[in-house]
Amino acid sequence: MTAEPPSSEDRLRSWLQAHGHVQGNRSRWGRVIPTEPHPTGVPQPLMDASALQRRFVACAHATPAPGPDLCASWVEQAFSRLGFGVVLGDAAHLYDSYCHHIRLNELKVGMIVAVSRHPFAPQGRIHGHVGLYAGDDTILDAVEDQIRTTPLSLWLTAYGLMSEPRWGWLGSMDLSL
Repeated sequence: MTAEPPSSEDRLRSWLQAHGHVQGNRSRWGRVIPTEPHPTGVPQPLMDASALQRRFVACAHATPAPGPDLCASWVEQAFSRLGFGVVLGDAAHLYDSYCHHIRLNELKVGMIVAVSRHPFAPQGRIHGHVGLYAGDDTILDAVEDQIRTTPLSLWLTAYGLMSEPRWGWLGSMDLSL
């Protein structure tokens, strides 16, 4: 009988522990690391998204990564392709200004998901990180010179080590209406 391979969540937790980011059920910065599915519901699936929400996700897929440490610039460029103007700020500013939700049942396709700081790059401790919820439990974000697709639970665990992940509408413009 062969053992099942470890899940993505288990591999991430092992990596975080091996690198000293997690000890037991807490990050070294004191944040609790969830071990069970989030109890606050499920986020909006892509099939329930409005045409505008879907268009924003398509714009994000079509927007190239602008380079290292420019995750907020990528989100802002994708948003400007919708024709609603430009919203500017680093990830920490977007987090403070627009991300006020923490319940998964409030996470909608096209919302930005951000943290005010993270431990994976020197600039992350100052400027944070931001991505876009693309539906179906996935986050799109710009890392280095690529657009990455990551399972939501992995993104929330990894980037939630130093600050609480939150989400909201960029520019306070609800695309679901």
